[in-house]
Amino acid sequence: MAQLNSPSKQRSERRIAVRLPLKVRGRDRRGFSFEEDTSSENLCRSGAAFVTHFDIAVGADLEIRIAQHYASRRNEADFATHGRVVHVADASPTGEHVIGVHFIGPRFQRMFRSESAA
Repeated sequence: MAQLNSPSKQRSERRIAVRLPLKVRGRDRRGFSFEEDTSSENLCRSGAAFVTHFDIAVGADLEIRIAQHYASRRNEADFATHGRVVHVADASPTGEHVIGVHFIGPRFQRMFRSESAA
């Protein structure tokens, strides 16, 4: 996996490897609006990583939503926040990218056990 850009500082929180369905909206590197259903690769209270087919630049602002029935077993509203892209890496030869975002809106309050620990 070729790394295009990496965060300038070390993460303050450990990310948990968990796949949750995400809806991501924003603008790609060329300025075109997009919306995509994808899933998280990992997650923490202040950020997430996910795979996308879109070419997104570091510094781009995105809208991120995790549906209520995935965010919690209690009756809570969907988790919605804004994130700023801090990391972009190639995920495959087919042109997918792994995007790392830092939440600049509300932080994710629900935590999950790592799928690798299950």
